[in-house]
Amino acid sequence: MGNDIRERLMKFTAKGERHITIMAVQGHFATSQSHINYYIDVTRIKIRAHEALEAAKSLKEKMLHHITTVDTIVCLDGTEVLGAFLAQELEKGDFQMTNAHETIYICQPEENSVHQFMFRENVKPAIQGKNVIVLVDTASTGETVRRSADCIEYYGGIVQGIVAIFSTKDKIDKYDVYTLFNQDDLPGYDTYEQHDCPYCKKGIPIEAVVNGYGYSKL
Repeated sequence: MGNDIRERLMKFTAKGERHITIMAVQGHFATSQSHINYYIDVTRIKIRAHEALEAAKSLKEKMLHHITTVDTIVCLDGTEVLGAFLAQELEKGDFQMTNAHETIYICQPEENSVHQFMFRENVKPAIQGKNVIVLVDTASTGETVRRSADCIEYYGGIVQGIVAIFSTKDKIDKYDVYTLFNQDDLPGYDTYEQHDCPYCKKGIPIEAVVNGYGYSKL
């Protein structure tokens, strides 16, 4: 695995959506919850306006007829650009909202030093009593999504579903997941508990620690 991660990245295209792509590379990587055999880079969709717009249109179609009301989009892991485009698409008439100003709120939770999500007083009105969808870049174990959903419900929000760029799951607990890419799009993708990681058992070192913002080589 000696080659640089960036040099080994390969492009993957969403089914039937040639304008929507992610980059990924196989290897041995660690997240805060698990070990994985792919590093997935969704930066294109998170920072490029054209890709974000195309992704938002596709996600809207996946949500259509499943979710009827959206008041707020809670964005995790730097997905605010995609969240803004998704809000614009949802506001075009196919989805209801209860907000007095007839627009969808877009916000992100704050994470404290013990990894608890929270909302400040000035943001709470966008959560309390609102129909919320959670937007995340990738969902593998589902732990981050669970923590965010618990936080939203603690503040009085009603979670209507989870929206992801990539997800290994079509359901996390009681919430349906609407995603652009899934496990079938990355051949052999898998996630492991640290104590049960086959790479660790073979003595293969971790290449990098990864999260929603990128990777840090070891």
